Amino acid sequence: NKVILVTASTRGIGLAVVKKCADDGATVYMAARDMERAREIANTLTGVKCVYNDATKPESFTSMVEDVVTDAGRIDVLVNNFGTSNPGKDLDFSHTDPQVFLDTVNLNLRSVFMASQAAVKHMANSGSIINISSVGGLVPDISQVAYGTSKAAINYLTKLIAVHEAKNNIRCNAVLPGMTATEAVAKNLSEEFRTLFLRHIPLGRMGLPEEI
Repeated sequence: NKVILVTASTRGIGLAVVKKCADDGATVYMAARDMERAREIANTLTGVKCVYNDATKPESFTSMVEDVVTDAGRIDVLVNNFGTSNPGKDLDFSHTDPQVFLDTVNLNLRSVFMASQAAVKHMANSGSIINISSVGGLVPDISQVAYGTSKAAINYLTKLIAVHEAKNNIRCNAVLPGMTATEAVAKNLSEEFRTLFLRHIPLGRMGLPEEI
């Protein structure tokens, strides 16, 4: 019976969250840029609706929350699942263009900050914010300097939100997946890299979105 808003929710971990929450009886709002795809998915699920969000348009983080509250009257849970990186340009420290670094950090960090700030205004002395971060925000990688830095910042922002909003009975937590078998991973990583990576994973496979 919760009202839940999930960003970047038409694929991967976000879509898995939507399906699980809907199965558990929540009213789930899929925040997405591709509204046609979101509606197609929502039409196959019970209790799932759509709101518009384009991470490149900062104002849409506020408007998506307002749309949910207008329709449902409240918001109980916000899942900040959006996160982006361009592996072809987000390289190691010496080779990453400063603008790529700044744009990636700005986009990922503001998606959590702005959406959360908008949501807490409508969480009436009860609520939960869940940030889908990354283990890359804890452990340095050999590339993706901007992505890792943005996730480290999100991990710290999660703690700040938790401390600042505790008085309002609002919790804030982060989930830090490792490499997960999503469509984005399949598109961006070579088979050679996956084989190398999995040598270091005791299970011998990637995590699944449903497991996250």
